[in-house]
Amino acid sequence: MTKTGVPGGTLEGTVEVPVPGGLDSAEAAARLRANGPNSVAPPPRRHVVLRVLRQLTDPLVALLLAAAVVTTALGDYPDTAVILLVVLVNTIIGVVQEIRADRAIAALGQLAAPAARVVRDGRDMAVPAADLVQGDLVRIEAGDIVPADLLLVEANRLQLDESALSGESVPVGRTVGQEALAGTVVTTGRADGTVVRTGPASALGRISALVAGTRPSATPLQRRLSALGRMLGLIAVALSGLVFAIGVIGGRPVVDMAVTAVSLVVAAVPESLPAVVTLALALGARRMAAAKAIPRRLHAVETLGSVTVIASDKTGTLTEGRMAVQQVVTTDGARYQVTGSGYAPHGAVHRDGAAVAVPEDLRRLARAGLLCNDAALSPPDDERPDWGAVGDPLEAALVAFAARAGLDPQTTRAAWPRVAEHPFDQAQRRMVTVHRSCDQRYLVVCKGAPESVLDPALLDATDDEIAALTRGAHQLAGEGLRVLAVAAALVDTVPDLAAPTGLRPLGLTAVGDPLRAAAPEIADSLDTAGVRLLLITGDHPATAAAIGSQLGLWRDGDPLARGDDDSTPTHPDTRVFARTQPEQKLDIIADLQSRGHVVAMTGDGVNDAPALRRADIGVAMGGGTEVARQAADLVLVDDDLSTVTTAIGEGRRIYDNIRRFLRYALAGGVAEILVMLVGPLFGLAVPLQPAQILWVNLLTHGVPGVALGAEPAEPGTLRRAPRSPQESVLGAGLGRDVLFTGALIAAVVLGAGVVAAAQDLPWQSVVFVVLGLAQLGVALAVRAPRPAGTRRGNPGLLVAVAVSALLQVGGVLLPPLRELLDTEPLTPAVLLACAAVSALPALVLRLTRRRPTPPSAPSDGAVDVTDGPQPRRSDATDGQSQYADAGSPSQRSNATDGTNGPRLPTLLP
Repeated sequence: MTKTGVPGGTLEGTVEVPVPGGLDSAEAAARLRANGPNSVAPPPRRHVVLRVLRQLTDPLVALLLAAAVVTTALGDYPDTAVILLVVLVNTIIGVVQEIRADRAIAALGQLAAPAARVVRDGRDMAVPAADLVQGDLVRIEAGDIVPADLLLVEANRLQLDESALSGESVPVGRTVGQEALAGTVVTTGRADGTVVRTGPASALGRISALVAGTRPSATPLQRRLSALGRMLGLIAVALSGLVFAIGVIGGRPVVDMAVTAVSLVVAAVPESLPAVVTLALALGARRMAAAKAIPRRLHAVETLGSVTVIASDKTGTLTEGRMAVQQVVTTDGARYQVTGSGYAPHGAVHRDGAAVAVPEDLRRLARAGLLCNDAALSPPDDERPDWGAVGDPLEAALVAFAARAGLDPQTTRAAWPRVAEHPFDQAQRRMVTVHRSCDQRYLVVCKGAPESVLDPALLDATDDEIAALTRGAHQLAGEGLRVLAVAAALVDTVPDLAAPTGLRPLGLTAVGDPLRAAAPEIADSLDTAGVRLLLITGDHPATAAAIGSQLGLWRDGDPLARGDDDSTPTHPDTRVFARTQPEQKLDIIADLQSRGHVVAMTGDGVNDAPALRRADIGVAMGGGTEVARQAADLVLVDDDLSTVTTAIGEGRRIYDNIRRFLRYALAGGVAEILVMLVGPLFGLAVPLQPAQILWVNLLTHGVPGVALGAEPAEPGTLRRAPRSPQESVLGAGLGRDVLFTGALIAAVVLGAGVVAAAQDLPWQSVVFVVLGLAQLGVALAVRAPRPAGTRRGNPGLLVAVAVSALLQVGGVLLPPLRELLDTEPLTPAVLLACAAVSALPALVLRLTRRRPTPPSAPSDGAVDVTDGPQPRRSDATDGQSQYADAGSPSQRSNATDGTNGPRLPTLLP
């Protein structure tokens, strides 16, 4: 019996390991019937009716449906049509989002191998991967997708690309007794393995269960609007009931007052709010699409504006996701930096920050790394715009380095043909090749892990030289780089390749996944916007610390969490998380959310999918896995994380416009209710008829209100802290502003009505005109402030206000409208006076407008999104790290090499 488990994970079980001959067909069939197929279960199908009903239970939607019933009963069919259209659009969006979420689980099936090579009845055969069972003996080789979780019983130079599952940026070597997980890809070598877990129990199945069990929560905007809908419904019904009671007590007919009260309910509720939200989100989505970011649901863009924390994966997100030689140390102690993009054979060599001509000793090192190498580079083509790696990515990085050092890979290899080799093996952790020189001598090249190559038994070097290179290897490893030592010698005869001697050390090459060029600037821009960036990766702590240091997120002495070490509780100020598993990412996000944060998660791998769904907003890289894209809310087509900063500004603009609309629309509702409540006290028995209320509501809440959703961003949008997630949509003084504006409009309207009544004018028509025009004036007064000298970016609002004002005046000038609205004609002089009076509220608001809030920390009561140390890049260390002796970023154990001191970094897969 053999106990097996997912490395670093939580699954453990006991399975039977059969004899190397595999199972017979009858036993395999029996196990398949008993345990089910080796496949990810599709999500359960929910009927579309249930999906629709789920969307209609939203409080604001329910309130709109009630308003639609009322407007239908009153014969206001245009208003009914608008309300129902808004409900229909929002319901469709919600249902589509649910269906899209289910596809994230279905996309996992695309990672599974379609077929597998298995030994049954003592012979090799190909079977569908879904038919694999525990105990099957499976054979895999380069290019294969591992079809199930395998316990390796034989392995020859096996390396697996586990980046999709674990986040590791380079292939990982696996030997006999270790596991190969379902969904990983064999990059080199071959192996035989016994199936130990299939279907839901496999690594892919576990992630599928996490995705299926992780439902995205409502966005901050959805939660705020739901609470607003409940509050508005209660207030509107209560105040309208009060108007009804006052009217009945005053002797008005019960039926007339009932119709008036219902009309006030409709007027008080901003039924165009969902339309404003939808338009604002749609415009934001269009802008984001132009910036190569595709929102997979409309609310995603606004949610980014509320984000207080961004938890980012490393590989392919903050880094390029491709290996490159970044640092080189030669035997004289000189240290060089190598620049270039990806695997492109173009770049430069720098020393102390300045470009230099490639010295001869560096060229010899680059040539040796190129010759002792089986990889190649593939140029761009129609399907792939960038240079790619053929073979091991780490070796391909050495080929690109040679080209950047001025060597032509093909010409150099042709001039030094390989005549013998000792392939890399896990025991010696080095590779040796022999090449014939033009004078018929032999160049012996050895590259591998520093502790293997820097062996005095192999080298013709002094103790000081070996010690200096050993220290350099420790330092480079402490910076999170994978270090290779290279040695060579020109000899007359081919030596024993298993144990060559007399080699001269040429130096060290440090390979890593380079930070994206724009990543530090992105971190700075997020810091300016008050958003806290966290690094969450499956890589080694040394790698995570180095990247965090370069980003300004971490410095020596700051807390660093390790997913493979549960002995130390996570510090609340932790900004770098290493060795994390998919379920641990969920825990990190849940902990942040429990502390009041709005969390965005970025990632591109299968291992990121559960966290992408659990976060308030998931952001996937377009070049990542389909699973990640399906689970995310926003997809960055060009993998440029700087687009997230743009999206944050877009989200804040949208939220500002929604609050701007609420101030405008709710102030109008407050004014109408105040006019109806207070009017009788000033001798205005019935200030407005029901049809007049609905007409004003249609004109003001309709097109002008929706046009407010397209206002441009305010200055300094990205230089202010995000709003507290606990803050109401009417918070930060908006509720007070609504009441003040509503009272201001009501005062002007009542004053105009009283003066008109005193002069024996048709005062009800005057109240009607002034109320509508005053609200339209407020729409212009609450526009977004713009810097001096800039043009307005929303001409649609001016057009909407002008058209609505003409229709409002037409209500007392055009006979058909007068008959419909029960108004009386007004003279031009009275209309001009009404227009002048109507401008007063807007003028007061413009004169008393507060300056935009300057960039600052969160206000009292807001979530502190900058808690904990906030080191800047200027605080980065000089490369020294507490992890200098921690071993390879790809190492999964703390094993030593048997020496008395700490093990040298083992950095060759």
